Amino acid sequence: MTAYVALLRAVNVAGTGKLPMSELKRMGEECGFGHVRTFIASGNLLFTSADSEKKVQACLAARVADFFGREVPIFVRSAKEMADLAAANPFDDDKGSRVMAHVIDAKPTQAMLDEARNVAGERMALGPRAIYVSYGEGIGSSKLKLPAVASGTARNMNSIGKIAALLGAMP
Repeated sequence: MTAYVALLRAVNVAGTGKLPMSELKRMGEECGFGHVRTFIASGNLLFTSADSEKKVQACLAARVADFFGREVPIFVRSAKEMADLAAANPFDDDKGSRVMAHVIDAKPTQAMLDEARNVAGERMALGPRAIYVSYGEGIGSSKLKLPAVASGTARNMNSIGKIAALLGAMP
């Protein structure tokens, strides 16, 4: 069995798609996942499964699409990947709430960082299937445009650390 997290993009934030966490949990149970639970109300489903990352992603994506009537990007990571993402944070000198891990499907490249526009003090670094951004004064005032993460999803390092810990404690 592998412990996984499914990170849904743009759920329950800024007026986008509303998905009760009880409904997301039910979807995971319908997929046959074990030890299903949610973490905060922003689309984080933790579970165990003997299936591959692609298979669990496909099952959950189908149910979420049925719920919303449209596809919602879902990024699945194993417990090890989340622990690695937390440990590799290159900006641990900044507050965890101001450092985001932008989770993406592709392997990040320097070219992705080079495409950034409106950089005004933000620091960026490549991570494991993610791009880290330290927002310094906070994400709310940032004008940073980073095309590579436009279709990804982001979690701050406080959430990444907590998810990694919860996954690490799963049977």
